[in-house]
Amino acid sequence: MPDNAAPENGIPLLERERDIEAATADTDTDSNKPYETPSPPPSQAAKRKSFLTWTAINMAATIGIVFTNKAIFNDPAFKLMQTSFASFHFMCTGLTLYVVSRKAIGAFVPKRAGVVEMLPLALSMCLNVVLPNLSLAFSTVTVYQLCRVLLTPSTAILNFVLYRATIPRAAALALIPVCLGVGITSYYDTKPPPASGADGESKIVATTSTIGIFFALSGVFASSVYTVLIAAYHKKLQMSSSQLLFNQAPISSLLLFLTVPFVDHIPVLSIVPGYRWAMILMSGAFAALINISQFFIVAGSGPVSSTVVGHLKTVSIVGLGWAFSGRGVGDASAGGVVMTVGGIIGYSYIMLNKPKG
Repeated sequence: MPDNAAPENGIPLLERERDIEAATADTDTDSNKPYETPSPPPSQAAKRKSFLTWTAINMAATIGIVFTNKAIFNDPAFKLMQTSFASFHFMCTGLTLYVVSRKAIGAFVPKRAGVVEMLPLALSMCLNVVLPNLSLAFSTVTVYQLCRVLLTPSTAILNFVLYRATIPRAAALALIPVCLGVGITSYYDTKPPPASGADGESKIVATTSTIGIFFALSGVFASSVYTVLIAAYHKKLQMSSSQLLFNQAPISSLLLFLTVPFVDHIPVLSIVPGYRWAMILMSGAFAALINISQFFIVAGSGPVSSTVVGHLKTVSIVGLGWAFSGRGVGDASAGGVVMTVGGIIGYSYIMLNKPKG
């Protein structure tokens, strides 16, 4: 199921891996089973309570990480620190996966692959993270999140071109308003409305720069390529998303760390205020919570539940982003938001109800 509200924020989380599996419609739910335990299975009420609790944590962490990262990137000192930031998050992801893979927790069984073998996927993953991060730095949260929805149509097109894989005609038609809606919102978001309210006082209205749109579309393309690669690696190495990410994260973190001196604009660290470092640590903590919660909710989330949760996160992030942007409900770009959200919900409904086979 397409969860279009993951962090992502361009962050390499297990949830992003599950987005990618959903986009290829080839999710393997049997290859990531936890260790067997002799304890009796929990009751349905207990499982439902656990699912709802961890889903709430996942949603709160996902929303929190987007707005925390946006606040960090709004700081000129960190706006051009994207590779450092992504490397830090890869490290957080790798450490989280290491902890939850220990036998005491048993979320998944680690499986190793060669470094050279994983390099193409790790390199692709770096672009899949850094470009969306740059999009978030130079765009509003609304445009950033809506552009992420384009991963679904772009992956469908790429799968058709490479593998002649098709989707139902009705689903393809539902993706047309998705693309149009993103285009309308992005266009008007680069053109601020009159900066004075009804009382005549000036107000600040957040806008998206042209370079932000470029990074957003480049990020969608990079994510689509990564989607195709991850599907191929699933089949080639017979690994689950958790196992692949466990191999990728340390390699990607090291690759990005090595490029930091050449591409990042490193500020004078001694003058960075303490609250900014606290926000960076918060961002890493949110990333860990998203990873951990995803393990606990995956067993209790069928396709319908997962899709609904994904749409709730999309609507929540877009709605909050709009509220903080300073734009009114009557702004021209609001029509694009409605088209995009409506289109992706329609697409999900059609795909969930299509005949099996």
